[in-house]
Amino acid sequence: MRKLLLFALILFLCSISNAQRNPIDSLKLALKNATHDTTRCDIYIFWGETIYQELPDSALSLWLKAEVLSQKNILLDKANKKTYLIRLANALNDIGTVYHRQAKIPQALDYLYKSLKACEELNQKSAVAITLNNIGAIYFGQKNYSKALDCYEKSLKINRELNDHKWIGNVLNNIASIYDNQGNKTKALECLHEALKNSEAIDYKRGIGNSLNNIAGIYKDQNKIKEAIEYYNKSLEIREKLSDKEGIAAVLNNMANIKFNSGEINEALIYANKAMLNSKEIGYPNVISKSANILKKIFQKQNKYKEAFEMYELEILMRDSIQNQETQEATIKKELQYDYEKKEAVADAEHKSELRNQEIIAIEKNRKQKLVTSFVIVVLIFVLLFAGFVFRSLRITRKQKLLIEKQKILVEEHQKEIIDSITYARRIQQSLLPTEKYIEKNINRLRKLS
Repeated sequence: MRKLLLFALILFLCSISNAQRNPIDSLKLALKNATHDTTRCDIYIFWGETIYQELPDSALSLWLKAEVLSQKNILLDKANKKTYLIRLANALNDIGTVYHRQAKIPQALDYLYKSLKACEELNQKSAVAITLNNIGAIYFGQKNYSKALDCYEKSLKINRELNDHKWIGNVLNNIASIYDNQGNKTKALECLHEALKNSEAIDYKRGIGNSLNNIAGIYKDQNKIKEAIEYYNKSLEIREKLSDKEGIAAVLNNMANIKFNSGEINEALIYANKAMLNSKEIGYPNVISKSANILKKIFQKQNKYKEAFEMYELEILMRDSIQNQETQEATIKKELQYDYEKKEAVADAEHKSELRNQEIIAIEKNRKQKLVTSFVIVVLIFVLLFAGFVFRSLRITRKQKLLIEKQKILVEEHQKEIIDSITYARRIQQSLLPTEKYIEKNINRLRKLS
């Protein structure tokens, strides 16, 4: 997903003709000069990423534009359908993340599961891992740690396969939070130090700030106050440079708690008020709830019961917006819907595969049948040709036999005529010549005379 945003960054930087323009002006110019909707989608997504920490509502508006533009082109531009599906998945994930932080859990889940489905269909492993991490964060907010850990571990496995240091660090920070809430501080610290190492390997400032803040939290729970304050200050310095208001609020709340626990109430109030100011600017219920919690305790300590009660009501209101029964039911419903649709998709794919196999078998059977039919036809043709040849040969033989018989008859008739002629001639000859008896008689008579 981040490759897409990098492309957008390169795109708008290339469009800058004046090096003095700030990033937002450059993005506006790039959007104005964009000639293709894929470019516009990229700019909307990257623009939202640029202002997300300070102006989440504005970022949400940009990502919604990217969603609408992507969906339109998925229907209209079939040649680039996959390209727009990738943009849509990115936008859906970003929108779901904002809705989660705004405690709009049903909307968040709707967008995140749509993103997950699209990413899986596109085989975008990195995007699948990011979306699983974001879904895990919703389960974590509802204290469903087993479901959260399942999502985080699936995400971590993919990120390790991709050797993505940034997201390995992000997910490990989240896993550490689960171990921390379960009281396993040792395991939590192991995860956090590994997360910090991954973020430092690529100089990922936001990840470094998160890890430092979370490590400080473990040290605070272990009553290592000096180390905790040191790490909180390092985290705060990084987050202020990044203008990360959510992160700033988180550190300030933690510092306020340390000061409160050490009896430094006035200093605690300074930190807590700054935290609430940043929390309200971004409007995230989870952060507001934590700010309200520390302010409630400070006001109670100062005997300002009205202000304390107001903070208590605000804390409960914000906390319930995340953890109430309705949102938990929505989470379960969306998960079941996703599982059902996934199984249906698998079943549909298997059914289509079976139909295809049957079609292939039918085609092969038809092909073989055609071969058999063709073979039979060829054999029949040969048989007919042979029969014709035999019939022709028999007819010729018969004609020859008739001719021979006729010739034989003629020969026999001719021979009979010759024989008859000879016989007739012989008879004539015999009739003309004296008989043997006559000759013998005359010889005997002559003998007597002599």
